[in-house]
Amino acid sequence: MGPGRPGAARGYAAGKDDYLARLQRIEGQVRGLQRMIEEDRWCPDVVTQVAATTRALQEVALGLLNDHLAHCVMSAARGPDGATEELSEVVTTIRQVMRL
Repeated sequence: MGPGRPGAARGYAAGKDDYLARLQRIEGQVRGLQRMIEEDRWCPDVVTQVAATTRALQEVALGLLNDHLAHCVMSAARGPDGATEELSEVVTTIRQVMRL
């Protein structure tokens, strides 16, 4: 279930519309941040909105990771070769996310 597998069903497929809606809201938040800067808004207000946007993106990332674990890794674990490669990918992904 690696990244190069064309046509593979992704773990987030069932929630794809929800993820897209959430990302569109986040895109709106980012545009709002740009407006705040253009309007010379008070720094703490801008920082608070940056933090809210960051949290929203982190929630999307956690949801995607959860879907990946529940779908791809569990599916691989049931297979004859186990899920060694998938678990390694998850660990790498978690390492990248923790660097935030």
